[in-house]
Amino acid sequence: MLRTVDGLGDRQVVELTQRPDGGPLAVLSWSTPELDPGVGTAELHLVDPGSASIHHLGPVGWEAHSPAWWNDGADWHLAHLAVTPGHLVGGLAVLDTVPPATGPAVEHRNLTVGMSVCPAELVQVAQGPPLALFADGLDTALYRLHPQSRRFQQVSCTPGLLAGLTASRTGETVALLASTAYEPKNVHAGPTGGPLVRLSDTAPELRGIRWGVQQRLGYQAFDGLQLDGLLILPAGRTREEGPFPLVTLVHGGPYFRHADEFTLNAVDCGQWLATAGYAVFLANPRGGSGHGHEFAAMAAGAVGGDEWTDILGGIDLLVARGVADPARLGISGWSHGGFMAAWAVARSDRFKAAVMGAGISDWGMQAGTGDWGILDATLGGSTGWEGPGPHVHDRNSPISYAGGIRTPVLILHGEQDTNVPLGQALHFHRALRHFGVEHEFVVYPREGHGLDERAHQLDALRRIRAWFGRLLTA
Repeated sequence: MLRTVDGLGDRQVVELTQRPDGGPLAVLSWSTPELDPGVGTAELHLVDPGSASIHHLGPVGWEAHSPAWWNDGADWHLAHLAVTPGHLVGGLAVLDTVPPATGPAVEHRNLTVGMSVCPAELVQVAQGPPLALFADGLDTALYRLHPQSRRFQQVSCTPGLLAGLTASRTGETVALLASTAYEPKNVHAGPTGGPLVRLSDTAPELRGIRWGVQQRLGYQAFDGLQLDGLLILPAGRTREEGPFPLVTLVHGGPYFRHADEFTLNAVDCGQWLATAGYAVFLANPRGGSGHGHEFAAMAAGAVGGDEWTDILGGIDLLVARGVADPARLGISGWSHGGFMAAWAVARSDRFKAAVMGAGISDWGMQAGTGDWGILDATLGGSTGWEGPGPHVHDRNSPISYAGGIRTPVLILHGEQDTNVPLGQALHFHRALRHFGVEHEFVVYPREGHGLDERAHQLDALRRIRAWFGRLLTA
């Protein structure tokens, strides 16, 4: 018999999981269905499956998700993922509590404090402690929680990207998606400690194509911070044959990363460009995942600052090594990467072509109209409603420097994007038109923050390659 659980009022249930012994359901709720303020107003509740009574555990952290039960031999614990406490922008953490018999949870202990890697997924195991995937630089590691020390211990580390982790009841067998430098995502399964066996083969025809050689980069930022990234050489070419036209791809987020995986889509089109004769730099500036909380928190209120010099440092390295031709530099990105592409041409004349995909041109507008609201305000530095200004977000917004742009820009945006609304692209388009800057403005109907329809993906790929082909290889 189905029954409706009363007691949550108008709150929105977003996730739930039952305790493995048949005990209560852990329920995660938001105050509203919208991301802003939903992800910042999350609460945990316990629901008795028999009586439907509710025990409120109280508020949890920003972007809380993935509740997971586990037992230390004496008590049941409830863990979840959320941004490191005290921060709106920063690395994810695994937070843990022992639910009290009555009343709210007193403490959520950070089980990943001080780790130099970032938890990406947390998975409940019916008969054991949780498993988790951690972003580890360019790679992904599988960890298991040690019940006594309450610290995560690495089980294995795999080159590239792992995602979609699931586990057997004992946690001794796992299944997940894996992608490496020359292999797209496929389902793999096997013992938790490996080796894993590939179970699917989504695009075997890709193996017949000669791809660009993908190499790892490691270098120091101006302040000594250790950075990583990837270089894809033009297909069939070696470093010694350089310098080549170079396109820099900046990831979104900024709390994402370029892992050492296969990149062949409209957003991350590294190999698509490499097969057309370009060297491609996949940059991982500060603010991203894979290097711990402090690294991830560095972008707050400072977008376009040190993260921008991190990207320039990688480009300079490739120029100095004879890989990149300084007279034929391009830059491209989607979402936060689209912001960085706009920022690059607004703050530098080094680039001969740019692609701004679903990018932010005005952080104040973004704070007021984008899905993430307060998070975007934290990144940009202000909202605009603090007073008449000047505002921090003005000096962090490409639109403020549009009068100095000379680089041709291809602007791509989804018509129904609510994450970064279409107005961001329209604003930039009008500024470029006002100052007589060469550009193209393409709006994809029915699309949101990414491109889902096949025809749109193909159109974007062809436009991107044609844009760089006309401006970087002439």
